[in-house]
Amino acid sequence: MQTPMGHSRRSFMSLLSWLAGATTVSGVAVEAAQAPPAATVEFDLRWIDELAGKHKQVFDMADTDPASEPPPLRLPRNYMDGFRDVYRLQHPDVRTIVGISGRAFAVNASDRLWEKYALGERSKIIDPQTKQPAVRNIFLDDPTLGVKALQARGTIFWQCAIALNGTAQQLANARKLPVAEVRADLAAGLNPGVRIVPSHVMALGLVQEKGATYVKI
Repeated sequence: MQTPMGHSRRSFMSLLSWLAGATTVSGVAVEAAQAPPAATVEFDLRWIDELAGKHKQVFDMADTDPASEPPPLRLPRNYMDGFRDVYRLQHPDVRTIVGISGRAFAVNASDRLWEKYALGERSKIIDPQTKQPAVRNIFLDDPTLGVKALQARGTIFWQCAIALNGTAQQLANARKLPVAEVRADLAAGLNPGVRIVPSHVMALGLVQEKGATYVKI
């Protein structure tokens, strides 16, 4: 028969054991929280620090269907046209930024990526010339709405790194390729001038801190 004193001693020892375990777990959690990340990625965000111009607007193109009607990229064009026609102002007095994330990734992808990863088929984007799933970036060369035309007027396009990682994961899984290999290939195959930012929402906040107004496409 267990005496009250024996029961109390056993309970006390159990409590000490539990406290020791809890302290160990707590210590591990604190240590993990204080530990630096396993790896860091360098991002060049100097262009945000240097974002000048009296009139600035950022166009949030997160998860936008780039092939929707009316064309989403008409909005930065219309913004620049308005200042040009009314106030006779253009770049660098007027600055436009298009933030790309999610399904809008295809806008930032080169023709090589479109063909290699069948981005037209993946995103159900039809080439108006062939009437087939596009194997080229159909958003590049329009004389007024195209990426190149907007870049020529000073528009900056960015690509969210988190969304890029997600796209790489999906494409790698579909093709049974190493994710790191696909991710590096996508980053190398972005259109010239595209800036990779750590996260879409972070960049939206930073450019607004620099005075950019916000429009959701």
